Amino acid sequence: MKVHIIVLSWNSKKYISHCLDSLKKLDTPSEVLVIDNQSTDGTADFVKKKYPKFIFIKNPANLGYAAGNNAGIKYALDHEADFIWIVNPDVTVAPDSLSAFLSAAQKYPRAGIFTPKIYFSPGFEFHKDRYSKSDRGKVIWSAGGLIDWANLISSHRGVDELDIGQYNSDALTEFATGASIFVRREVFDKTGLIDPKYYLYFEENDFCQRAKRIGYSIMYVADSLAWHANAQAAGIGSPLQDYYITRNRLLFGLRWAPVRTKVALMKESLKLLFSGRQWQKRGVLDFYLMNLGPGSYA
Repeated sequence: MKVHIIVLSWNSKKYISHCLDSLKKLDTPSEVLVIDNQSTDGTADFVKKKYPKFIFIKNPANLGYAAGNNAGIKYALDHEADFIWIVNPDVTVAPDSLSAFLSAAQKYPRAGIFTPKIYFSPGFEFHKDRYSKSDRGKVIWSAGGLIDWANLISSHRGVDELDIGQYNSDALTEFATGASIFVRREVFDKTGLIDPKYYLYFEENDFCQRAKRIGYSIMYVADSLAWHANAQAAGIGSPLQDYYITRNRLLFGLRWAPVRTKVALMKESLKLLFSGRQWQKRGVLDFYLMNLGPGSYA
């Protein structure tokens, strides 16, 4: 089985080596592609010099998560990849994480998309004072994706919980996080690429719903392990998150949510338009103007 791993970089020179070093230690052969979204911090030269065996592709602009990764996906599909694994540059993986995914792919032939057990990287927990030093690296960031369709809130199963084995079984899940998403080639062949209208946030969830619509399931794979130094590029609670999450939640919800939720979303959007934070207001306005992709923020 031929696996292409895609790492999308944007100004990640300070931390991408942790990710790429972990990929070098995988116990299963793979082809690693680093896709650079026009970094301005020297990431491109750093990666090309330190990791000469990895394939390097420089995008013509900062294309965001969706179109940025699509450049790597197109390359992988053109080079006969059987599986494509997207790994964020602030994620590190266990040496046997890829072999665990491949075993799951054989075990669950109707599953098209797979997601690992992801811990917070030590020191990147939301609530650091809750955990002892020995607990660091064992605090769950995601054990699969959950969606509250009535309120259109997506969340990670197990977030902030110390791993004591409670999520050690594989399970069907609502969506796979874009931080580490393992996909059969045939899913891309049948559904197309990640929708660039999203640019950033909700794009992986939209992709998962498209796959589910044509009969593929999404699997959480307990034996595939990763660690996430959360939100290195975007920043938690930043104006960037305000803008893209607000705008794209409307795009996602009006595509996939039940009718009652769609009505509630539109009412909520009108409130945000008048009383939300600056970039929430702009996100709502851009949605209704269909100013998608990079939109106003970029």
